[in-house]
Amino acid sequence: MPQLTVASGTRAAAIGPSGSGKTTLLNLISGIERPGSGEVSTAGVRVDRLSASARRSFRITTIGFVFQEFLLLEYLDVLDNILYPYRLHPELRLEPSVRSRGRQLASDLGLAGLLDRRPSELSQGERQRVAIARALVTTPKLILADEPTGNLDPAAKQQALDLLFEQCEARSTTLLMVTHDHGLLDQFAQIVDLEALGPAE
Repeated sequence: MPQLTVASGTRAAAIGPSGSGKTTLLNLISGIERPGSGEVSTAGVRVDRLSASARRSFRITTIGFVFQEFLLLEYLDVLDNILYPYRLHPELRLEPSVRSRGRQLASDLGLAGLLDRRPSELSQGERQRVAIARALVTTPKLILADEPTGNLDPAAKQQALDLLFEQCEARSTTLLMVTHDHGLLDQFAQIVDLEALGPAE
């Protein structure tokens, strides 16, 4: 049976052709899906043993997501989009210090003057930065990013990556990013080639 380990604090990229299981890998790691066999340990927790509600709680409190399509909520302004994870789970309390952290992340990512805007008023690159800030605001142990630069031009792509890498390094956050762009791979410490891993037995 194939095995995969990504060490804590590592910057890793997952590659493979369409249908090789890249999104499934992220879903298994986060507990969105449960494996038919084998084990899945994330941040020291056997997520495959958790109930559905416990997996959801673990996912919200431990993992930050950056999606290719960003998945920002149009009825919320930039700051409230960044703070949105705190509306999803009672363990995450939206205290003044959290709002301050959200504002600081926005400032770090060049969004300080845009906090009262809606997603439709932002550029593609600005929406990407909001998605990165939202993924980081809970200070997660792990960031899972599914083709987060797929819709960006080359300059915006590198800018978004630099910001994501910088923020993860500053917080010792593990990063696993799915990408089709092999030109980015020299910026990662570990490459996970799902085609090379082969199918589970």
